[in-house]
Amino acid sequence: QVQLVESGGGLVQAGGSLRLACAASGRTISTYHMGWFRQAPGKEREFVAAISTTGINTYYADSVKGRFTISRDNAKNMLYLQMNSLKPEDAALYYCAADRALTGVSYDYTTYDYWGQGTQVTVSS
Repeated sequence: QVQLVESGGGLVQAGGSLRLACAASGRTISTYHMGWFRQAPGKEREFVAAISTTGINTYYADSVKGRFTISRDNAKNMLYLQMNSLKPEDAALYYCAADRALTGVSYDYTTYDYWGQGTQVTVSS
């Protein structure tokens, strides 16, 4: 079992930045692909970014490419999401998730095995 706890959300003006963190416990995340997803009210949960077990490969939704950066520190059992140039449409509940890496990195939230409780990001225009 992997327990995930997100932090770092908050209220920011459009154009501002936030850094989300996800602390893992229970097991090392070094053998898990990790991802960030978000869900706005009335919308489906959507893929934001993912990172392979070693951190060498990263993947982004087109809507955040060039503005968000996913990273991980396996030694600290941590996952991060640096979000720059935030837009009102980025506002959502952001979740981190762990995938047991039985296959390649997935964009599909249904393939992820463990989830945090989410951290709220609000962007004012």
